[in-house]
Amino acid sequence: MIAKDDILLRPYTLTDAEVLALIANSATIADNMRDLFPHPYSIDDAKEFITKNINGQIKGVFAIIYKGNLAGSIGLHPQTDVYIKTAELGYYVAEKYWNNGIASKSIAMITKYGFESLHLTRIFAGVFEKNIASMKVLEKNGFVLECVKRKAVFKNAKILDEYYYAKVND
Repeated sequence: MIAKDDILLRPYTLTDAEVLALIANSATIADNMRDLFPHPYSIDDAKEFITKNINGQIKGVFAIIYKGNLAGSIGLHPQTDVYIKTAELGYYVAEKYWNNGIASKSIAMITKYGFESLHLTRIFAGVFEKNIASMKVLEKNGFVLECVKRKAVFKNAKILDEYYYAKVND
């Protein structure tokens, strides 16, 4: 568990399934995620995800708890081979909790965890071109725009640019 102020990052439990399904069943959230993120997002999807998380099939993903309530999800996805000291950052916050600083604080917490506890040297995140809020929150946390991958994403029958951000542990 990782805690700071009014935010706690903790492992998922099966008791989170109902709220997770409600949070994740959002077209706005799904529009900014890879297609493997189900939409609509059902209670069965939530239970399957949480079970895989508990069993270690999905590693490094935490529930974001804000003032005692499940508010989103955040994770570091370790890379392999020569990228073994690198992880991809993924996250989302329930729409009802937007504009409370939750994403920013959670990113700061998991980035510190990644560098200090996992001994990563690099954390990166890809952001679809229309997700300006996510770009701003990454920049606020010291992530640098390294490149724009032009026409790299096919999402919802549209070709989109992907903004590639990274932060290194100097």
